[in-house]
Amino acid sequence: MEFAFTEEQRMIAETARAFFAENATSDRTRKAMAADGMDRALWNAFCQELALSGIGLPENAGGAGLGLVELAIIAEAAGAQVAALPMLGSLVQAAQAIAAGGNDAQQAEWLPKLIAGERIAGYFHDAGMQADGDRLTGSSRFVTHGASADIFVVTDMQQMWTVRADAPGVTVTAQTSMDQTRPFAHVELNGAVGERLPNPVAALAAAHRAAFVAVAAEALGGAQACLDRTVTYAKERVQFGRPIGSFQAYKHRLADMMVEIEQARSAVYWAACAVDEGAGEAALALHAAKSFAADSFFRCAGDMIQLHGGIGFTWEHDAHLFFKRARSLQTMLGSGNWHREKIATMILGEAA
Repeated sequence: MEFAFTEEQRMIAETARAFFAENATSDRTRKAMAADGMDRALWNAFCQELALSGIGLPENAGGAGLGLVELAIIAEAAGAQVAALPMLGSLVQAAQAIAAGGNDAQQAEWLPKLIAGERIAGYFHDAGMQADGDRLTGSSRFVTHGASADIFVVTDMQQMWTVRADAPGVTVTAQTSMDQTRPFAHVELNGAVGERLPNPVAALAAAHRAAFVAVAAEALGGAQACLDRTVTYAKERVQFGRPIGSFQAYKHRLADMMVEIEQARSAVYWAACAVDEGAGEAALALHAAKSFAADSFFRCAGDMIQLHGGIGFTWEHDAHLFFKRARSLQTMLGSGNWHREKIATMILGEAA
């Protein structure tokens, strides 16, 4: 497969990078961390002014009608700034599920509001969900930006429902998370009334595909930012009368980071392109992209801290924001080992 951005995709990438670089500043991110982990002004600007929030959603729902390659471009740009936004749960998982598996009324009610940023959605699954008709009992402790959500898309991996956050029987408790730019919430349903999505199989598949691509692309953007910031520091920091970037051992570490990132970039856009084109290798590519990109981000974030020396360990420096996001992404949506086991099974079958 040969892949290169189209002119439109290059324009989207440039626009998204410029937007997040200008608006998702460290100061704003830290203020969001001290509040509820969400930069609401940035979210409104992203959804309404930049108008790229519906990038991977159908046009008849107010989206742009583009694919996962374009979604990956946006996620990469946001990841490069560790943006404190509810993009993953609201636009990637919940909105994709409703767009793929909801009926016309559900799509008309929720998708325009989610795309406009007027409502925020949370997404979670509970394999032990108990459903008495449309009354649901279950919980999850790991709902991203769940404390800010107006609606939840809930699945037991067989069925899927929408549940309003203010419905009787819904309890939401904010959690203290390692990555304060993407806080978790503990959501409990005790007989809460849900509205069933008529096509849960399509909804689940769409949510998983989009989430794997978005998380992998976000990790790619974060890894690239780690390298870029470390290279800048290497040119400015002087030790023994010369920039530290001129020392061979330092240069080798930077080169190792670059190799990791370029491999991750290939994996991410291979997966996004494979899904958009309906390629038979799409499922394998998704597992490869998530595991490789998340692990690469974690290694690059660790190198960023070490190569910055003493300043890299301080709260004042942004290195810890990238490291915490990288560690969170490693375990989110399945660990690297889990994804690699899936790949082994696809390739080797019973021999795996």
